[in-house]
Amino acid sequence: MRRMDDVVGSKSDGLTIDGLIELANSLGVSRLDAEVMLMEALGVDKAHLILHADDELPVDVVKTTTSWLERRARHEPLAYILGYKEFYGRRFMVDPEVLIPRPETEALVEEALRLAKPGARVVDVGTGSGAIGITMKLERPDLDVTLTDVSEKALEVARKNMEKWQISMQIRKCDLLFCMETQFDLILANLPYVDKGWGIEQSSPETGFEPKLALFAEDGGLGLIYRLLAQIRAQDVLAKDGFIVLEADPCQHEEIIRFAYDLGFERVKTRGYALVVK
Repeated sequence: MRRMDDVVGSKSDGLTIDGLIELANSLGVSRLDAEVMLMEALGVDKAHLILHADDELPVDVVKTTTSWLERRARHEPLAYILGYKEFYGRRFMVDPEVLIPRPETEALVEEALRLAKPGARVVDVGTGSGAIGITMKLERPDLDVTLTDVSEKALEVARKNMEKWQISMQIRKCDLLFCMETQFDLILANLPYVDKGWGIEQSSPETGFEPKLALFAEDGGLGLIYRLLAQIRAQDVLAKDGFIVLEADPCQHEEIIRFAYDLGFERVKTRGYALVVK
């Protein structure tokens, strides 16, 4: 990667929208990312960028966007740079203390919404930014939703997102469900399921910026999922006719199902990365 000072030089004087996109390209940053940064910094839509491609950018916008470009060129996730990530059609605040919500996790939410009976008691285990649990509450205000996470810093981010969306839910610092005595109709969990042996940090450098606690797990990536299932059975926190909705790589689903079966659970459905057992 070329140094930002070397690339920008005197170009910051009179830099246009097209000029900044060219600068991004010289740094190895995609046009799409550069356009998103410009839209955020200018508070405009893509049509504006096209219509005003030759307009000179304000000095403060140049300073902000070139700083963002430098960070992006080092593979820092765009979500951390801008401070938010879209999930289920809404913006959620994120920072390096939480995993960035992924599009594939929307399948977990969709399955959970389909299974949730009116007034169901729902817990989002390992909530991180709170994206799953908060989305459930916003889509279904009748649900009684609780958020848990072992990280207090992650819970701070979840609280900020609750405030942003003006909703109130119970939030607990908890090792999985260890602190819970209530029975739940739906237990949702997007826990770490990446095996360090997959070499994900080499194939996807962006993940190196995300919290290791939220990415990796032992036992082929399934250690925490196994522990959660065993905990649910031992503590009897799943209500009669309740469901557990998990996320894991599809290649891991059969192993999870075998483990769950040995504990007395049964497979209900798999869809994409989502797995439902009861």
